[in-house]
This record gives sequence, C-alpha cells and structure tokens, in this order.
Amino acid sequence: MALNKGTGNMYDFITHTWNTVKGECFHNCSYCYMKRWGKLKPVHFDKSELKTDLGTGNFIFVGSSCDMFAADIDNNWIAETLIHCDKFDNKYLFQTKNPEKVMNFHLPKKSVICTTLESDIFYPEIMNNSPQPFDRAKYMEMLSDCGFETYVTIEPIIDFNLEHFVKMIKRCHPEQVNIGADSGNNHLPEPSKEKVLQLIEELQKFTVIHNKSNLKRLLK
Repeated sequence: MALNKGTGNMYDFITHTWNTVKGECFHNCSYCYMKRWGKLKPVHFDKSELKTDLGTGNFIFVGSSCDMFAADIDNNWIAETLIHCDKFDNKYLFQTKNPEKVMNFHLPKKSVICTTLESDIFYPEIMNNSPQPFDRAKYMEMLSDCGFETYVTIEPIIDFNLEHFVKMIKRCHPEQVNIGADSGNNHLPEPSKEKVLQLIEELQKFTVIHNKSNLKRLLK
C-alpha cells in the first residue's frame, strides 16, 4: 500500500498519487506511459491499498496508472475506492476518458473531474478503445452542470482542428486546462508550434492554462 509523492512528469499541482485499480488499462492508448515497463498484468483491484492513510490537506491524483472509470472496471472497486477517499480531508483528482461512468457514483466533496482530450479528432490507431472525444466533452459538460469542478488535459497534444477543438474544450467548462506533449517516441501527428500557440491564446479567453514541462519541445 502506498501514497506516492507526485514526481517526474506528474502535474506539479498534485501532491500525491494513489492507485487501487492496477494493471493493463482497457483503453490501450498507443502512447500510454505505463507501456514503457513492458507487458502489464491484467487489471485488478489491490484491496491492500484500502489500508493506506491518505493524510490531510493533500491533492491526490486517484487512478494515475490505470483509468479507474474505464468500461471494464468493476463498479464495486470504484465504490470502495471512493468510500476510502471520503474518510480523509483531501482534494482529489479523478481523471478519465470515460466521464459518463463517473455520473453513477457519489464522489468526495473536494473532487475535481478531469478528462483527456488529445484532439477533437478520433485517431483509432492511437486512441484504440477510448470513447470518442466528442462524447468525453458531452459528459464533462453534464458533470459541470451538476456542480463538479472540471479540468481538461490535452496530453499528449495531437493535431487538431482549432475552431472545433476550442468549442469542444469550452463545452467542458474547465477551470483549468493542462497541456503537454508526448514524452515518449510514439511518432504521433503533432501540431506545429504556431498552432499550439493559437490554441493557448484562444483557451486563455475562458480558462486557466497550465503548460506541462514537456510542452517546451513543441514550443522551441
């Protein structure tokens, strides 16, 4: 059992990560950083993590290594994780490409729901089993309308249609948008520096932008 310090290419506003659901993610995105460690074990619930002291006053990314709300995840695993979170006075980040499923659960009071939108375009050979970006945005809008604080993460940023992408992100009503580039060598179709800067300029009109350190490669 472990409450891990947020390090490496993690969000710098996160203090810790914690994972109860572990193993191979259903979405199977081609760029997933977990794949650098080779073949992963089948997805499973590590019940021993429910003994973890999550402390107080932390901002914890729950489910950082595997999408906890993916379609194949047992609802009981999710519920047990959320119940444990609720025992501690922390802020929690729940990031998922399947925000539709989030709507089935009671989340802790200080929860932030984040979705990944790499692009407005669905690249099947890259995103594989992930829900369509349009659907992710649709359900994020619904969650925002329910009063949840929402973020959007554009990482790894993949080539996009500017006007349509901005509208899609705006639909999520994000209080913050995190932008990052591919940290591996995954040969993704990346946008130009000029296009990234245009995107940032448009997003700054309605939200706060948090550029991850790995974005510097595209902005040289």
